[in-house]
Amino acid sequence: MKKVLVIGLGSMGKRRIRCLKALGIKEIIGFDLRLDRLEEAKLLYNIDVIEKLTQELFRDLSFIIISTPPDAHTEYAKTAIDNNLPAFIEASVIKTEVESILKYNTKNVFIAPSCTLRFHPSIIDITTIIKSNRYGRITNFTYHSGQYLPDWHPWEHVNDFYVSKRETGGGREIVPFELTWIVDSIGWPESAKGIFKKTIDFGPVIEDSYAFLLNYHDKVGSIIVDVAARYALRNLVINMEKGQIQWRWDDSFFKVYESETNRWITYHQPEFIAASGYNKNIGEQMYINEINAFISGIEDKCQYPNSIEDDIKVLEILTQIENSDGGF
Repeated sequence: MKKVLVIGLGSMGKRRIRCLKALGIKEIIGFDLRLDRLEEAKLLYNIDVIEKLTQELFRDLSFIIISTPPDAHTEYAKTAIDNNLPAFIEASVIKTEVESILKYNTKNVFIAPSCTLRFHPSIIDITTIIKSNRYGRITNFTYHSGQYLPDWHPWEHVNDFYVSKRETGGGREIVPFELTWIVDSIGWPESAKGIFKKTIDFGPVIEDSYAFLLNYHDKVGSIIVDVAARYALRNLVINMEKGQIQWRWDDSFFKVYESETNRWITYHQPEFIAASGYNKNIGEQMYINEINAFISGIEDKCQYPNSIEDDIKVLEILTQIENSDGGF
């Protein structure tokens, strides 16, 4: 019988509890520094909650889920490593912190950084098509990922959670969140260059819009990531030698144009079920599948598609983009 500790009971921590329950895991313990979140999680999910972490607790655990803000990941990841406990960590955005976890992990404990969009059904199918080389190599692509930051937590002001800090700002966080699937589906770029700016006033002094180019040896990609979009969108166009892929996040399908047959093929995705209060396109199943892959990775790391090393490489791309801004 698995016993799991979920550290951090905010929006993502509560989602991970739902994931664990969907996978049949019943012994779940929640920990948070805020008493209101402890009470909420206990009431909503009928789980045990604790106000303090003890050494005795760690002896009985199977693994840990770390769903704290990004600037608190390292402390709890090191605790997991100290206790030889596999840990799943939400999306990272601070490269020095992730590097610190890697350096500290001399025991080679399984640490799995999140890569949620790799489990999106349309992205899975798009990746399969790209890697099949059915339509030749990619020549170029464009992608726009836009959200409205106040919509993330409509129950609180953006000043009241981690996205209001410049280092963990909402727009900055989404760049590696998107790149984590792009580097898997399309490949690792040789270099990146871009600009990032504050274009809208939410209250905090953070950049909300990133526009950048990814340079490959045989292709180029143009990407905009923002948290100033009043209607959430993910729009993707990939041009290949013998075809084109078009995907809009709010459609339940994507289309592929075959130049040799002069026809469009439509790929439908499974129907999404979103949790109450979330965008209709944020299906719970991809989060469930991600946690299931992590659990499989505990026995065989190859079953989980992301690593701390790759997380660092993605964050190096973010660093390139930010360091190049003065060149414009």
